[in-house]
Amino acid sequence: MEPGVFESTAWLPLLLKLGGGGVLLFWIVGAYNRLVRLRGAIGTAWSQIDELLQRRSALLESLADAVREPLADEGVTLAALIQADQRQRTAAQVVRSRPSHAPALVAWVLAEAELASPLARLQALIEQRSELAMSEPVLPLQRQLIELGPRLVYARQLFSDAAEAYNGALEEIPTRAVGRLFGMRSASRL
Repeated sequence: MEPGVFESTAWLPLLLKLGGGGVLLFWIVGAYNRLVRLRGAIGTAWSQIDELLQRRSALLESLADAVREPLADEGVTLAALIQADQRQRTAAQVVRSRPSHAPALVAWVLAEAELASPLARLQALIEQRSELAMSEPVLPLQRQLIELGPRLVYARQLFSDAAEAYNGALEEIPTRAVGRLFGMRSASRL
């Protein structure tokens, strides 16, 4: 009696190769999707920072308007504050489009540092004039700015944690090969 198709073992190596190739393909797709999900978490974390930055910019604009007349002799400080805030907003907008891009994040961090000096100067000027510091439009704006500070620090930490998780996944073997295959680069932390 001749062996039937199912009795022959000639097809077994082919079946094993196809099965192994299928498993490898599913693993590559899974690893890629994991990296994409982790990279997306970086964008989500930046969105939280961006929302707080926009809120802070609106507060700074309102504060500058509220103190413009009483601090008319400090126009240079107010102008420096508005210009530094505008540079920070421009840098943040660039990061919004590519939140894991290191040069964009560096530019934003530098713009943030540049904003700190005129903001501190303005707050010092307001504190020197107690009647201005306690006035109705200024006091609530300053309180809101103060309350926004820790929230911004927390959002930056979430961003750094998301970048660290993504970078860690990129360094894991064998996921590292998938990241390189698709040109994925590590993300910067704040």
